[in-house]
This record gives sequence, C-alpha cells and structure tokens, in this order.
Amino acid sequence: MQVLVAGSGGLAGWPDPGCRCASCLRAAAGRARQRSGIVVDGAVTLGVAGVRGAGRGAVRVTELPDAGGAGSGGWEMTAADGARLLYPARPGAVPAPPDQAAPYQVAFLDMLGEPAALGGLRARGLITDETVTAVAFADHRVASEPELAQRCRLWRVRLPRDGDHVTIGRSGGKKDVRRVPWRVLVIGGARSGKSERAELRLAGEPEVTYVAAGGAAGGGDPDWAARVAAHRARRPAWWRTAETTDLAGMLACSRGALLIDGIGTWLAAVLGECGAWDDAGQWAARVAARTEELVRSWRQTQAHVVAVTEEAGLGVVPGTRAGRVFRDELGRLNQALAAESEETELVVAGRVLALGATG
Repeated sequence: MQVLVAGSGGLAGWPDPGCRCASCLRAAAGRARQRSGIVVDGAVTLGVAGVRGAGRGAVRVTELPDAGGAGSGGWEMTAADGARLLYPARPGAVPAPPDQAAPYQVAFLDMLGEPAALGGLRARGLITDETVTAVAFADHRVASEPELAQRCRLWRVRLPRDGDHVTIGRSGGKKDVRRVPWRVLVIGGARSGKSERAELRLAGEPEVTYVAAGGAAGGGDPDWAARVAAHRARRPAWWRTAETTDLAGMLACSRGALLIDGIGTWLAAVLGECGAWDDAGQWAARVAARTEELVRSWRQTQAHVVAVTEEAGLGVVPGTRAGRVFRDELGRLNQALAAESEETELVVAGRVLALGATG
C-alpha cells in the first residue's frame, strides 16, 4: 500500500483564510496545510468530499459509522496487497470499526477532535505498535504547529505534511514502542488545566488506570461530588478507576499506565490519617514515613505514570496552621517526586512549561 497525503489541514486548511485567530496567524508564517485528503495506490481518493475510484481492481472500501452516532465516521479500505487503512470522514468524526476487524497497517485519525479514540483502537488491538498512525485535519483547534508536534510525540503518532508519502506492506510499519517506566509530574494551581493536560498525555494509551488518590473524599459535599462527576465524564469509558490512598501499592503492582490525580488530595488524606490536623504526637514522623514510602515506590515503579499535583507555594503565607502544614509538606513532596521524574511540567492558564528532565 502506498499513500499520498494530498492535504493535511482542516476543512478550510491551516491557516483558515480570513481567520484572525492566534493559531492561524502563527501558521501563516510557515507552510500552509491544505484540506485533508489522501490518495491510495494512485487510484483511490479519501477525504471530506467522500470516496473516488473505489471500484478499481481488488480494492475494497467500507463506510463506517461514527462512534458518536453522528452519521458517517469514515472508511476502512483493504488494498490489493491486503493492507488495511482507516480514515475519518471529517473533523470530529470517530470511525467505529466492528469488533471482529483485523488490525490496520495505516490509520489516520482526527487527534484534535477526540484523541482518546486512539487509545480505544489500541485497546481493541485494531491499532498496534506496527501500525503507521497519522494525524488528519490539523487546524486551529491547537495553538501552534510546535504544540501539535509535541502532542504527537506523546501519542506516538506521525504529523504528516502535504505531499508526504506513506509506503507500507503486509508486515506493517516501523515498530514504535513506548518506553517504560516513565514518570511525569504535572504541577499547576487551581483550575490551571493540569488534570486536562495529564489526561491528554495518556489519551493514546490502551491501558490506563485513573487513581483518585484521595479515596472516597468529599464528605458528602455536593460541590466535590460535582467536580468528581465532571472528571469522570471527561475520561474515556474503557479507563479503569481506583479510589485509594495506597499509592505505593498501586505504583508497585501496575505495569500499564497510571494517572494519579492528585498528589495534594492524597497528602491531605494522609495528614488526616496521621493526626496532623489535630497536632497529635509524632504525626510528623508518621507523615514522613508515608511520603518516603511513596517516593521509593515512584522511583522503582515499572508503570508509565502521570501524576497531577498542586503548586501551593505561589500565594501568600496561609493564615492557619493547617494551611501552613499542608503547603510545607506538599512543597517538600513535590520536590522529591520531581527529582525522581523523567519529566516535570508546570501548567498555567492551560499553557504548559516543561521544567526539564532529570536524566
């Protein structure tokens, strides 16, 4: 199978002519992307205009439903050499192949519309480590080309340009295997976008356990319940959820991907369990033992871990003893985890600043 990327942009390309958004203005300084479409084996064209040339030779093209129920989701194609390809019908479309489908050798997806669809296809075995996976409909839904390229590295997908070729045979493409273990600490203030960033990082993973690290916290508070419900609704349906304060145990036994949200919630629960709020005797030693156990497990884990934590030290000195205890303990714990992480990121107003890798 040979695939020509005739276009790789949104419905109006990227930049969108006449659009004055910051993304399009940035894109205007580089090479423009035309409306997405591909030509397979020089004969069959797939894109927003539909399918052309599908009746030639032994090529088979099947229209697939949209996973969200909104009309056509795209197409799967089997070439004369037996190689299989997946392509979305439009921006936002999520093609839904049948469960008995064979793996694809090439898959184009709208990663800016529903990035977790990639993880779902990987979980079903339809996209494997040997599948050439690429972005379709790159446009101003992302802030810039460099940001999209950085996301593609996280998702392990290609970001093609107009005119690029993908050539592949039955055996698939070059195998692309994620490194494990890999530890990432995502730091940010309240409503900074840190949880969304952590979820985005793991959108392409087939096996994710979401760890609600405060356990069943909230004490019946309706506002807390609403926050938990919003987080749950945002997560892909196939992710597993664990509500526990035994982070050390989770890190020790997990082999897939873990999303821990968050370290601050876990610490608040541990401080309560250890008597810190009541200033019970020896509480500091008990807390130190728990945090040291967590750091040891973080250091030795075999999982791909993304943990969310609060940056509590940028404001004024807390006016209560409890506030000062929490700030100080969390600051020390964040430093220890960052020192043992391959990546640390600071999220401010939804923007991400890489703080550098330790190795």
